[in-house]
Amino acid sequence: MRAVTQRPDSLTTALQTHIVQAIAAAGGWIGFDRFMALALYTPGLGYYANDSTKFGAMPQSGSDFVTAPEMTPLFGQTLAAQVGEALAQTGTHEVWEFGAGSGALALQLLDTLGDQVQRYTIVDLSGSLRARQQARLVAHAHKLRWVDALPEQFSGVVVGNEVLDAMPVQLLARHGGQQGGRWHERGVVVAEDGGLAWADRPTDLRPPIDIDGPQDYLTEIHAQGEAFIRTLADRLERGAIFLLDYGFGESEYYHPQRHMGTVMCHQGHLADSDPLVAVGLKDITAHVNFTAMALAAQEAGLNVLGYTTQAHFLINCGLLSKMELLPQSDRALATKLIMEHEMGELFKVLALGVGEAWEPLGFAHGDRSHRL
Repeated sequence: MRAVTQRPDSLTTALQTHIVQAIAAAGGWIGFDRFMALALYTPGLGYYANDSTKFGAMPQSGSDFVTAPEMTPLFGQTLAAQVGEALAQTGTHEVWEFGAGSGALALQLLDTLGDQVQRYTIVDLSGSLRARQQARLVAHAHKLRWVDALPEQFSGVVVGNEVLDAMPVQLLARHGGQQGGRWHERGVVVAEDGGLAWADRPTDLRPPIDIDGPQDYLTEIHAQGEAFIRTLADRLERGAIFLLDYGFGESEYYHPQRHMGTVMCHQGHLADSDPLVAVGLKDITAHVNFTAMALAAQEAGLNVLGYTTQAHFLINCGLLSKMELLPQSDRALATKLIMEHEMGELFKVLALGVGEAWEPLGFAHGDRSHRL
């Protein structure tokens, strides 16, 4: 059923009422991971489940942020070189895309790969986004299917662009510094005025490494992201996985200077750090701890085939030669994919595989797996 379009103020009120009820049912406190799931995915109300525009290059479109496939079609056309190699290497003919957004990446991959892809499966929980994807991908309708959960067993090449960052995280706060400091889990309660407020509870949960320093410290752990990786490992019989997102390895993620955490919100192409305001109207994300994802993969039986920056990955896959054919204005947009102060360094690519290890094209130069 298609979600009913609502005014922003009524949508926020309805979603906040739903969250307040969930807090009451849980005894007056919910962890941030539960709040983030409700804010993003409550049917018809959550950010990814309502009809707001979300994806677009400019604020005037009513969008909140731009992803690489919306920025330039060269992103998907270049990624297609890696996906095509992986399809051939693993003897598979199906692509599985998680969180396909506007459908831009799917269109770029399908247009470029042609008959190499016999079926393209989109795993997406959002009914409103599914409708937009169907409209955009009508030329490839005979290859497409949508599912809201993975089957027990499947084969193919998995692609996830900016998927891990939208998975709910738990917030951990240390008060009092490393010596004698106590860790708390940060959650959400109902304030006296009926709004939402932060509340910390003592916890036995800890970041995966000790964090030096006398300062208070806020950070995240990624249980749901790790569980997602383990599910892929359990069910992928033959194939490979390529995850592209912004984040760091563990030592950088939990650096003493990164004491404010990485949770960010995006609305109207502006960023803020308060997810408790305007719920349902803005995206909530956290950077990815790629070490945690790689370890979860290895423990579940997958091989880490490569880990590198988006810049190295796309250049290895042939981006520069494609850029030479573009007009100057389009070339400037494509350059943002690889510039260090844009997406080139902050965004990383993690490749995972089933069975015998092999070296994917995108990691031929600049592989950083040893840093994980």
